[in-house]
Amino acid sequence: MLGRIGRTTMRGAAVAVMALFAGTGAQAESLAQALASAYKHSGLLEQNRAVLRAADEDVAQAMAQLRPVIGWSADVRRNFGRSGAFVTTPTLVGATTSFREGTNISHEANLALVAELTLYAGGSNKLTLDAAKETVLATRAGLVSVEQQVLLRAVNAFMEVRRALEIVGLRQNNRRVIRQEVRAAKDRFEVGEVTRTDVALAEARLSAAQSSLAAAEGQLQIAFEEYRAAVGHKPGKLSAPARLPTLPGTTDAATAKALRFHPDMLQVQHQVTASELGVLIAKAAAKPTVTLRGQYGLQESLDDKSYSRGGNVTLGATGPIYSGGQLASAVRGSIARRDQVRAGLHQVQHQLQQNVGNAYAQLAVARASRNASEQQVRAATVAFRGVREEAKLGARTTLDVLDAEQELLDARAALISAQVDETIAAYTVLATTGQLTSDALKLNVPRYDPAEYYNLVKKAPAGLSKQGRDLDRVLRALGKE
Repeated sequence: MLGRIGRTTMRGAAVAVMALFAGTGAQAESLAQALASAYKHSGLLEQNRAVLRAADEDVAQAMAQLRPVIGWSADVRRNFGRSGAFVTTPTLVGATTSFREGTNISHEANLALVAELTLYAGGSNKLTLDAAKETVLATRAGLVSVEQQVLLRAVNAFMEVRRALEIVGLRQNNRRVIRQEVRAAKDRFEVGEVTRTDVALAEARLSAAQSSLAAAEGQLQIAFEEYRAAVGHKPGKLSAPARLPTLPGTTDAATAKALRFHPDMLQVQHQVTASELGVLIAKAAAKPTVTLRGQYGLQESLDDKSYSRGGNVTLGATGPIYSGGQLASAVRGSIARRDQVRAGLHQVQHQLQQNVGNAYAQLAVARASRNASEQQVRAATVAFRGVREEAKLGARTTLDVLDAEQELLDARAALISAQVDETIAAYTVLATTGQLTSDALKLNVPRYDPAEYYNLVKKAPAGLSKQGRDLDRVLRALGKE
């Protein structure tokens, strides 16, 4: 991508890689491969997938509230106590009264089967189910947002390593050339062509070049560590991106796409819907609740063969009359939370518009900087070669040569940074429109279907059912990853 200049600096960069980190592979790693590794490596994605599964289970629990609840109870009871009473006994001469006392002990067992179904709760059960579904959709959008963060971090890490490698290569090449200038200055000083001042200037520039190289190597190591954290392994040889991603032609088009498809916008939209349902749920708490309850039981004495069996069916209704203001407060609180989320929607909309505008501005700056830097490199190269030849003829001083070389080095470094900034800016634009995903980039990664687990649990299968056993196997497999 850098042409002849790029090839020269990459040779220097390869030396830096071997000096700083041993064992890198010979095959170049592409940006797409780095993004795929980051996607597979990210613990942040795994964390938020677990959050999504928990939201899926909230739907199952809300679904369970619409179904009858069947339970059982059993107990074995020992009754004991003492009783006494005055007893009057008739006799031939009249009657006698005596106090009699005894111990009462009995044993009994009870077994009951109870079923209860909520027939009406002001609509809160159905509303809770709908709110849980909206929360699932919001959490899915949040997972996509996290995916974009992971991939954009990987893009930055990949390009920053390339930037650092290129800069190290330039600094190494600069040090080598200045060393040659120092030797030439000393030789010319020996024959009286230059003064001691020229030699000192060259030596000072050499020290500055060594310092700059040390700083560049330190920055390279920092870039390596960020790459390891973002992608999951230390970088080897990295190939330049073949092309930039396809982007909307105008800022307005990108903004329209962002407002329609960006996961942050979708997430807050579903959160608004869920909060509006929360208001209805709070209002439903003031309505009566109607339940149907059935019970069938067996009571048996363990002391003899007596028993009783029977059951009952009860249709009951309950409702609040006065709750100390709690219900009214709950409604007001849910309205306030709804207004909070609505205001958040407004904020996200403006934030996305600003992010798109900023990203396009950064992309335009990077492109203009790259074009200017290419021209600057060409001009600085011609100037440096001319000054160096003129110095050989005595028309230029050593300081002139060093200044010309420094300008060329600065131009090359600016070009490298502009090319890296252009790539990062392009992928940042992609992220602001919500298209920096593994599906949109067609990355070679296992596809994660956020609806797969939801479809397994949305009908709240029982643990002993076939679907429940399938879920147990899925969770065990997830735990081994």
